[in-house]
Amino acid sequence: MSAPRLALVLGLGSRAWIDRDLIGWALTEAWHDALQDGYTGIDVMEGTAPGADRMCGEWAEARLGDSIAHTPVEADWEGPCADNCPPDHRKTRRDGTDYCPWAGHRRNQNMVDRKPLLAMAFQVGNSTGTADCLRRLSKAGIPARRWTA
Repeated sequence: MSAPRLALVLGLGSRAWIDRDLIGWALTEAWHDALQDGYTGIDVMEGTAPGADRMCGEWAEARLGDSIAHTPVEADWEGPCADNCPPDHRKTRRDGTDYCPWAGHRRNQNMVDRKPLLAMAFQVGNSTGTADCLRRLSKAGIPARRWTA
């Protein structure tokens, strides 16, 4: 028996996204499309942020099995900055801990670099993180379906 051949699907979106049913419908359609295209299922990759990302992950987690997998990709907010981060750009939270505000952009590029077959974006307003990831996907030539609220 051969190993599963899962289509990598990136689920992303705004922290303010609330329509869990639309995400479920969209991921179910992507799963059906992948099966029709000869894949054994889908691997849902997402960035672990609250809102749309987490809803995509929860949809996958609820259906884990031979035809659905889940790949969370976290941003390393507290970790060291990258060589291309500007000097003195780190920010401080109310609790006194500092973080790199560019960590989300690095995470977005990491997900794009994994070359998903398709991205599904759920955007509310001018969500900057979602817009950043959509720009990176476009530059990489990765198709994205987009829903707005």
